[in-house]
Amino acid sequence: MIKNNIETKVSTTITVPDSLVGYGRVIAVEREQPFRRPSFAEMLKFYYGEFIAGILFISALFLYTIIMPEGVVNPLKCVFGMLDRFLKKVLDITGAVVGILLAIPIFVVVPILIRLDSKGPVFYTQSRIGINRRRNSRRIYRSAIADNKRSRERRREDYLGRPFKVIKFRTMVRDAERKSGPVWAIENDARVTKLGRFLRKSRIDEVPQLLNVLMGDMSLVGPRPERPTFVKDLSAKVPNYKVRLQVRPGVTGLAQVKTGYDSSVESVVEKVEHDVKYIRGWSILSDVKILARTVLVVLTGKGAF
Repeated sequence: MIKNNIETKVSTTITVPDSLVGYGRVIAVEREQPFRRPSFAEMLKFYYGEFIAGILFISALFLYTIIMPEGVVNPLKCVFGMLDRFLKKVLDITGAVVGILLAIPIFVVVPILIRLDSKGPVFYTQSRIGINRRRNSRRIYRSAIADNKRSRERRREDYLGRPFKVIKFRTMVRDAERKSGPVWAIENDARVTKLGRFLRKSRIDEVPQLLNVLMGDMSLVGPRPERPTFVKDLSAKVPNYKVRLQVRPGVTGLAQVKTGYDSSVESVVEKVEHDVKYIRGWSILSDVKILARTVLVVLTGKGAF
């Protein structure tokens, strides 16, 4: 018996609309999804991403570029400024320590000479005004705490800056201002001792101020610190005088290397111009240059009397 194996092929054809089929082979058939109303969380997410976040970004950008200080708007400038201030602190501490070590012979010999030259203490301390850290009143409102209400400022007197005691080698006779009171130093001042003239001319009398630098009252470079009486008087007479109090006073400075000691209001006006120029154009490089010029002034005795 002969069996005929006949293979039967069955083909199935599916008819689909032309709009749902692309060219070539059919891969899938699109099905229309029923309309679904978005939830409140989805709507909030959409509007936050599209509108609220955009408004907040624009507002923040406006505040950043318009209201914030230039140092914050320019981060690179702010970083370099912080680096300069750090290097200045390092320069002050390192310079003061090295200077004191190198000046050990001076601290040994000069006190002996001062004792032999005239009666009185070796070191001379005097009240001076330093940096003004409190330029604006920080007390916006009075304290409401019971039994702790303050009706006045803690400062009995505003010195326009932080008072401190400057340390120097004594160059004048003992109690030089007992009768006259605070007065300007003048050329050929009779109050200055013979040894004192040499100490002033060579600027050796300023060496103990390195101790003030270590204590944080002064910097190596900055405006010359002045006495409270003169600060109040000069701040009312000399333009931009209070600008000098924005930085720490210095053992040396641009005004010190260009001019001598203060002798009148006119000389102060000239020195303030140099101080303001130094403060507004300050950099760590300018401090190094001034220190180098100070060495020349010490060697030549320029501006001392």
